[in-house]
Order: sequence, then structure tokens, then C-alpha cells
Amino acid sequence: MENPIRVERQKPGGPLWPGLLAYAAACPWEAGPHLAQLMEQGAFSGWEAVFAALDGTRVVGFCTLMEKDYYPENRYSPWVSTMFVDPACRGRGVCGLLVEGAVEYARSQGFRRVYLPTEIVGLYERTAFRR
Repeated sequence: MENPIRVERQKPGGPLWPGLLAYAAACPWEAGPHLAQLMEQGAFSGWEAVFAALDGTRVVGFCTLMEKDYYPENRYSPWVSTMFVDPACRGRGVCGLLVEGAVEYARSQGFRRVYLPTEIVGLYERTAFRR
């Protein structure tokens, strides 16, 4: 059965931008309100992007593709970061869809590699990342 959840890059002023911003602001994980603040400030420039996982028009997750990440080590770029999946949707492949969407977009922007900061072992390896 095909996953009904899809991933779309969101643009400031786009029809789903306000809903994604509100979802991020209400996120129980501290990176969500931080993302909402970045979105409000228009902090995404050039090729940087925000991605939403959508079940219909309902936001069920998000991630970003950014030049710099909040980790102190920033000699690499770009970063797939700020990954969050709604607890009710976990285990349905949403994280993998978000990673795929960000990686495909990075390739379209000419990047051959992307980096993903995490301390979680075993999750992102399923999406072809390695430690």
C-alpha cells in the first residue's frame, strides 16, 4: 500500500507556510519553536529550504536543508536538520520521506553530499546515511 503522506518544499508566502509555521511553533520539541522563529524572520536564503510532511493538507512533520546547523562543527554543508515527525505518525516512514525530499532537492541544487547531525543510532542509517 502506498504511503498517503507526501513531502513538499515550502516557500515563504506559500499557501501552507502559515500552517507549517504554527505547527512548528506548537511543537513539543525545542527545535520546533526555533524553526518557527527562523521562518518568521525569513532566515532561509538562496538554496536553503523547509520541507513539510503532509497527510492531505495536515502537517505531520518537518525538516530543513540549511547551510549551517546548530552543531559547533560547521565545516560541512548542506545539513538536513530540524527533523520532527508527529508522534502519531511515527513508524510510517515519514522520516525517510522527509530525508528523501531534502536529499533530492539538494541534488537539484548541485550538491553531491548532504550531512545529517544526530546522536540517534539506527534511525538514519535506514536512509543510507552512515556515521
